[in-house]
Amino acid sequence: MSSLSAPLASILLVPFLLGTANAAGNADHGKIIFQQSCAICHATGDVTQPQGGQGPLLAGIVGRPAGSLASYGYTKALAASHLMWDDATLDKFLASPTTVVPGTNMVVPTTSATDRHDLIAYLATLKALGPSARKSAKTHSGTAGDWQNDAPGNIHRIDLTKLPAPYATASAGNFPKTVDRPPGANPVVPEGFQVKLFLSDLSGPRMMRTAPNGDIFIAETRQGRIRVLRAPDGAEAPTENSVFAEGLPAPSGIAFYPVQGEPKWVYIGNTNSVVRYRYQNGDLKATGPAETVVAKLTGSKGGHSTRDIVFSDDGKRMFVAVGSGSNVAEGLPDKSPAEIKAWEKSTALGAAWGAETDRASVLVFDPEGHNLHFFATGIRNAVGLAIQPANGKLWVSTNERDDLGDDLVPDYISHIQEGGFYGWPWYYFGNHEDPRHAGKRPDLAGKAIVPDVPVQAHSASLQLTFYPQNANGSAAFAKNYRGDIFAALHGSWNRTGRTGSKVIRIHLQDGKAAGEYEDFMTGFVVDDGHVWGRPVGVTVAHDGALLVSDDANGTLWRIAPAKK
Repeated sequence: MSSLSAPLASILLVPFLLGTANAAGNADHGKIIFQQSCAICHATGDVTQPQGGQGPLLAGIVGRPAGSLASYGYTKALAASHLMWDDATLDKFLASPTTVVPGTNMVVPTTSATDRHDLIAYLATLKALGPSARKSAKTHSGTAGDWQNDAPGNIHRIDLTKLPAPYATASAGNFPKTVDRPPGANPVVPEGFQVKLFLSDLSGPRMMRTAPNGDIFIAETRQGRIRVLRAPDGAEAPTENSVFAEGLPAPSGIAFYPVQGEPKWVYIGNTNSVVRYRYQNGDLKATGPAETVVAKLTGSKGGHSTRDIVFSDDGKRMFVAVGSGSNVAEGLPDKSPAEIKAWEKSTALGAAWGAETDRASVLVFDPEGHNLHFFATGIRNAVGLAIQPANGKLWVSTNERDDLGDDLVPDYISHIQEGGFYGWPWYYFGNHEDPRHAGKRPDLAGKAIVPDVPVQAHSASLQLTFYPQNANGSAAFAKNYRGDIFAALHGSWNRTGRTGSKVIRIHLQDGKAAGEYEDFMTGFVVDDGHVWGRPVGVTVAHDGALLVSDDANGTLWRIAPAKK
């Protein structure tokens, strides 16, 4: 499942004047640009995928106001923009989306004027669909993975021996529409805990990390900035709220270095680079310009755009997650067995090529951005990374592929092995072959590693964090939570009955997962078509409270043991 996440859910809304776009550009070249950079989030009206991806359908919206398709839940910023798209406005939007519409989910620009004009020319050729093709699937499917079966303490386990066949159900286009938080509504947490609104009026808060001194760093990805909050132990609201850095291209991952002792740098994972700022404990604003550590992570544009980063316990390795450029490597050119062997000799087992070069993988560098190599491949979109404190293992929270039906393919949270191949795009969960690549990689049969914890398909698992073993603050959780994983599920678009939009807990026994997960924070879903919150980031505050960010309504929640 994609996310802005998970990506970022693109809002490439393109009503514009038909004809002038054709005169301005080359539609054939524009189609190629669309397939490479836009198709993971948007459909064009092709009958095989009439609803598109997690962004709105682009067919039949020529001449309409921005945010006008009834079947899609737009950001509040887009819906309130009152823009009518013509060639000039669309060109400006594609060149700098967040300048034209601050707060839009479309954060990756198309920098080439020629590419923009050609893309507009192609989109101008798309025709409107009939009313029946535009209907969103919002009928409750009544399966165990649906939101009605969520409640704190409920256990979920996906039996991999009973995965449905591909296309057992139709691929749904059930986009969540965000509504305002109902009066008095709060998320629901287990008995013995209390949850309170910590901060509101943020702009799409996503990934978070707690600095060594206890400050909370938050990526406001849509606005291209990093915010820092400060709150004394036990405080139920921050006392300091400052923009640490801004003007960044879709920042997501945040990491402090060195990992032991006093930090000297804060690293930021942008959509196609890694930068760092000089940092001392307590800095509320960057004291100098960003220093580029990795100038370019991948040569292709579009696709999954979030880049989480973490350091190994010894500080010698920097891990960077780079999601795929497409759903399932559509249009990937074939290679002969000899070509594949040569390619993998210079890359890694299962590494994709073409527009997917260096993507769908976790890359590893030294802290200076040198000595690049693959840590693991075949991971469609590892939105969240975390190091397990007990043993130094690297864990990922992964969005799997779409369009195979309501219950395929499960997302997952898992430790990953160095040199491991996890299936994408040819296989999933071991030896299940993706029918869209049937027979193309028999050499990989039986080589895909099965992840630890499958999560309901299309949940859009995002950030994960380990609850510290040594938590001793005033809001510390009980000992049976120590060392466990908490993870945010952003919520589905490609499923008939809504799933996700919650925080889960994975209990670890002797550092290992048993393949199941438990609901911890629920209550954001109104019905199959509407939500009032979509969790993204999770981090543990200095006092032991769990903080959760929601990018739908721009809120931050604090969960702590109930006061006696």
